[in-house]
Amino acid sequence: MSVSAFVENHYKHFNAAALVDAAKGYIAQIDQGNKMLVSLAGAMSTAEMGRILTPMIAQNKIHIISCTGANLEEDVMNLVAHSHYERIPNYRDLSPEQERDLLDRGLNRVTDTCIPEEEAFRVLQKYMFKLWKSAEDRGERYFPHEFLYQLLLSGDLDAHFQIPVEHSWMMTAAKNNLPMVVPGWEDSTMGNIFASYVIKGELKASTVKSGIEYMAYLADWYRQQDQVGFFQIGGGIAGDFPICVVPMLYQDLELEQTPFWSYFCQISDSTTSYGSYSGAVPNEKITWGKLDIDTPKFIIESDATIVAPLVFAYILGY
Repeated sequence: MSVSAFVENHYKHFNAAALVDAAKGYIAQIDQGNKMLVSLAGAMSTAEMGRILTPMIAQNKIHIISCTGANLEEDVMNLVAHSHYERIPNYRDLSPEQERDLLDRGLNRVTDTCIPEEEAFRVLQKYMFKLWKSAEDRGERYFPHEFLYQLLLSGDLDAHFQIPVEHSWMMTAAKNNLPMVVPGWEDSTMGNIFASYVIKGELKASTVKSGIEYMAYLADWYRQQDQVGFFQIGGGIAGDFPICVVPMLYQDLELEQTPFWSYFCQISDSTTSYGSYSGAVPNEKITWGKLDIDTPKFIIESDATIVAPLVFAYILGY
């Protein structure tokens, strides 16, 4: 039985039914010629979401990505340092002393997976500094994702690859020059490293384009499209930043013909609570001028590492 057939046969109610409805709604958007933005929060790259994101990008079912700086870089880190990662299945049982031991061994834990400091962060740092410095010397400026695209397409990392390149969504995105926004890049590891060079006076902060410039870039991209859907994995800035482009365009820029997002789905296990954006129901977004009354809206309350691959597999017809 195919994944799609299994889902059709067994996912009939509750969050399971919402998964099927959201997937069908996504397919309808693509069939209508609409574009789709996918936002990535959490540690989706370390969860190896690239295995299913790659065919989605390659088959033109994702047209722009908004992601955290962590997801931007951690896909590349997994590409070059995968064999040095260490999985900790019993992470819930670790004592503070065991956690400190991981730090002393150069292993930074993300739930059940440890990213190796030397083989991942420091390898990437060496190449990124050269790109930052070279751009600055030429008087050029780029977005964070553009610098990583340059690195991936240069071939300089090829000798370090430890997994098939088709498992890297960033490599596929680079090859397709996929539009991207990375709000809050400064809080990522590479963002922190870049800031350290700025503090030491070795680089200028202006060499890497800012979040405000990302918003202007997104606004320009959105205005060139007819209808755009929004598929949100997790919450936080990866979702909140891009969805705000619509009310900004028609309220602040007074471009009153700006269309609302044409579809909305969020995969989240965040509990709805007072002031919680990640747990807010989609209808609340109507009051902020992001969605309309008749916008197809879906919430799948579950773990994105389980749900997103199933949704994408259904969309791909697996």
